[in-house]
Amino acid sequence: MPFFQDPLAIFAILMLNIIICEQLCKLPYFRAFGSALLVIITTAITANLGIIPSASTPAPLYDGIFTYLAPLSIFYLLLTVNLRGLKKAGAPMILFFLLGSIGTMLGVLAGMYLIKGPDTLGDSFFALGGMFTGTYIGGSSNFNALALHYNVNKEGNLYAAATAADNIITALWMVVTLLLPPLLQRYFPRQQKGPLEAEEQQRLTDEAHAHINDQEQLNPLELSILLGVGALALYISQWFASLFPGIPMIIFLTTLALIMAQFPIIQRLRGLRLVGMFCIYLFLAVIGAYCDLAALMRDGQLAISMLMLVTILVLVHGSLLFGLGGLLKQDWDVLSIASQANIGGSASALALSKGLNRADLHLPAILVGALGNAIGTYLGILIAEYLRTWG
Repeated sequence: MPFFQDPLAIFAILMLNIIICEQLCKLPYFRAFGSALLVIITTAITANLGIIPSASTPAPLYDGIFTYLAPLSIFYLLLTVNLRGLKKAGAPMILFFLLGSIGTMLGVLAGMYLIKGPDTLGDSFFALGGMFTGTYIGGSSNFNALALHYNVNKEGNLYAAATAADNIITALWMVVTLLLPPLLQRYFPRQQKGPLEAEEQQRLTDEAHAHINDQEQLNPLELSILLGVGALALYISQWFASLFPGIPMIIFLTTLALIMAQFPIIQRLRGLRLVGMFCIYLFLAVIGAYCDLAALMRDGQLAISMLMLVTILVLVHGSLLFGLGGLLKQDWDVLSIASQANIGGSASALALSKGLNRADLHLPAILVGALGNAIGTYLGILIAEYLRTWG
């Protein structure tokens, strides 16, 4: 039996784990792991040491977080997706981001075929295909939406292995997309924009950071509005799902969030990203509690298969995007940032645009990443349901 069984004690320990991981991410070595994976690992250790309940004796608190806070985290983050601002991204960036999305879907199918997904990944192979489709088009919110829909969140080892593979390949692809543009420019030169004035660079950087900042001030009224809107949206989505049982609840929630996000009154709400990220961390902490570390360490083949799948996925994605973009004589920086927006999301695309010294692409990088958030769950479910027919 776990040492702590009271929901309040368990909740306090989950909070402590999140605090520890946030502090660890400030250190150079741990920063490479990312907050998401650290929260999973830390809570997995806590559960496997018998301090809090694990998968063998799950606490009712865990079900509450899965049922309410996890879908709410997706809802809040999607409320930040203002699609009306996409015109600022420019046609080339949007076009090649969408091409990269097609590359991701083809990459998942190719990877599943080559590694014999139904045999190597088990009964949840199709769900994993959908999760990787979602995250390599939109980001972690899509990854989690698919995991919730297909109940992969309760298969702690599988989820942890998928997250680890995702983090490893995303980090490697960041290096690739940073090195490729100058290398390709050297052998296949493209005309590029000249350097911007320092003031203009700073203005563009500040504008981009405003879209992804999670350091927000929040008062009780705003928090009440956020929680009320979230609860109402979740209730409406569950109601629609009961009326149309053939359509996943997460589709209704995603669609409702995207519709609401286009209204200025919603965009003016403070705390959306802050509350969304907090809910995601709690969700990931419970995922960690469901991990059996001994079984995860024994099942090395699962991790290898997952890495092979994601590697094939990214290679197909990159070949299609850079190959066709090269034939059309596109700016290598634009192609690289569009790819990173697919694979790593808005934040890493912004980091890449900084690394390439392209302040003019800071905001487009974030905006196409937001487009990925909007479409990733839909396309992930599409691929997952197609893969289900392979079983």
